Amino acid sequence: MLRNEPLAGHTSFHIGGPADFYIKPPCDVFIEEAAEILKKNRTEKTALFILGLGSNILVSDQGFRGTILDVSEWKGCVIKAKPDDAGKENGKDGQFGAQSGALYEICCRSGTKSDEAARFALEHSLCGLEFLAGLPGTIGGAVWMNARCYEKSLSDILSSVEILDESGNKVIVPYRNEDYDYKKSPFQNRDILILSASFRVKKGNAYEISQQMETYRKDRESKGHFSYPSAGSVFKNNRTFGKPTGKIIEELGLRGTQIGGARLADWHGNFIINTGGASAHDVLSLITLIKDRVRLNLGIELEPEILFVGF
Repeated sequence: MLRNEPLAGHTSFHIGGPADFYIKPPCDVFIEEAAEILKKNRTEKTALFILGLGSNILVSDQGFRGTILDVSEWKGCVIKAKPDDAGKENGKDGQFGAQSGALYEICCRSGTKSDEAARFALEHSLCGLEFLAGLPGTIGGAVWMNARCYEKSLSDILSSVEILDESGNKVIVPYRNEDYDYKKSPFQNRDILILSASFRVKKGNAYEISQQMETYRKDRESKGHFSYPSAGSVFKNNRTFGKPTGKIIEELGLRGTQIGGARLADWHGNFIINTGGASAHDVLSLITLIKDRVRLNLGIELEPEILFVGF
């Protein structure tokens, strides 16, 4: 356990003040230590934040008054055979087809990098996780947010999620279609810890899987995902808007707008980047400016996708 650990080094924005307590349990005792931390937190009613790779968050300049539980050591994937001739389960629509034969599951611990899960699937010629290639963050965070990219949500392939529930018990939560929506999961309003997630996959051609993954990685690179420290897309895409949020912002001429060290990327209307030395206050001020401008000009209320920690 570390006291007053600066969080800037634990986030993709490279921004954030110190946490009162920062704990990263080793893999071999992760569940036991995590269970104790959650129990202590509930008893003492102190603030707790579950941290993966810090890729979708903005941490306050004042830091976090509470405990940060870092799950990044709890990683790894395994394959579970799962014959299913119909290709249907828990209300899903058989996306792999009735003639696909035996399907499989890949079970990934919550601290596993999303890109590493995709690579693991490729190594075993299993398709279904390609869209995670190059996606920042961990599997736990992706499940919690129901991450979506390239017209595919994580819930589209989800089979079940293992959690430590509100009583500290290990529980398997089967996928139910009605529990998920755009960037929504049933875990967002619960005091739980995601331990692992199982995904439905099928046998495929390794070369084709590899090519699709490379296409996604190059697309992310071409959009400047990794050019500067950032948290990825700042605002959610609301389908009722009729166009991507980034496009809406761009059409108002806001690209390149800068406050302090925080800048709305010149190449993408939904990326705020840290040009060097940006504070959380700079980023938050820029987010507020963008929201106000869109509301005043178009009557649209943008909803942030990133999480605000310690504010």
